[in-house]
Amino acid sequence: MRLAVYTDFPYHRDDEDVLWAEQAFGLFVAELRPFVERLVLLGRLDADRSSARHRLPPGIDLVSLPHYGSLSEPVSALPALARSLRACWRTLAEVDAVWLLGPHPLSIAFALLAALRRRRVFLGVRQDMPAYMAQRYRDRPLFRWAAGALEGAYRLLSRFCPTVVVGPALAHNYAHAKALLPIAISLVGADEIDSPAKAASRPYERELTILSVGRLDPEKNPLLAVDILAELAAAQGGRWRLVVCGDGPLRGEMEQRLAQLGLSGDADLRGYVPYEAGMRELYRGSHFLLLTSWTEGLPQVALEAFATGLPVVATDVGGLPEAAPDAVATFEPGDAAGGAAVLRRLVERGAEREQLMAAAIAWIESHTAEREAKRLAAFIAES
Repeated sequence: MRLAVYTDFPYHRDDEDVLWAEQAFGLFVAELRPFVERLVLLGRLDADRSSARHRLPPGIDLVSLPHYGSLSEPVSALPALARSLRACWRTLAEVDAVWLLGPHPLSIAFALLAALRRRRVFLGVRQDMPAYMAQRYRDRPLFRWAAGALEGAYRLLSRFCPTVVVGPALAHNYAHAKALLPIAISLVGADEIDSPAKAASRPYERELTILSVGRLDPEKNPLLAVDILAELAAAQGGRWRLVVCGDGPLRGEMEQRLAQLGLSGDADLRGYVPYEAGMRELYRGSHFLLLTSWTEGLPQVALEAFATGLPVVATDVGGLPEAAPDAVATFEPGDAAGGAAVLRRLVERGAEREQLMAAAIAWIESHTAEREAKRLAAFIAES
């Protein structure tokens, strides 16, 4: 089978014609290559290589779509979107099926073009678009309305197209799809998973490192991590340290909040760290992964932490608490005192902490990159 995959994020080519993806999701898509005759990526080609973070393996083709900045500036994006339709129409002549990630205007348009070409169409959904936009653009009601309209169109389209969703929360949203496959976007190889004994060997008697990984965007609520650190410092000053891996518009505000609270020396903002180039070591060297989002799907970083047995403490949102209830400790969104209380409890209760570690490792052993890609490929081949 010849498969084309569309996602709305940029790709890059270096001077040696090697293909790079901006988001780690591209690495997961690349896992499909052994299961198909040909794998074609449809995506924007960006000449600016500064965000070329993930090197893709050879044997994958890219159909370059015109680059545009953001759909939040639709007037400048429209010409590129129109040219993208022509590129998609040509590509459809060379493939048997398409997997279209959305909701996105181009995903919907590509699906209609594929139907005209009599190609098999599969939808993909990675996040709750209305919830995401409600947090990201609180002061722009038109954007929130547009997100709701796109979501409604995608759910309607899913009644006619087999659909792949990330995590159980999105599975509920798309329960009426023609066929449905919930998956985890895992980048963890079977040989990268630590044993429960190794995970339990972390010392919790001295300094404790809280790891926060993700975009520094409003929907991720990264400032809550600072407030949780402040709660912990007030009770046990000097024992807790916060390491933040990620970039985004709230970085400056995060630095200001740390300075205001006198915690700049207790935090380390490292920027973006690729999973395959340093992130694994950070998981292994930390004591907790802290997820503070207002809205979330099934976060990839939690799966990466599971592979090292790193205890995950997260807000009770999205699909993670439902997908892996025994492997994550939760607290209410926005509740700094509640988050700090969970962290202190897990330090004090070693048996509970080790049960969390063991459950995390058992869960990821069933959701490695190889297993999830194989499930996805079988779904596309058989649906």
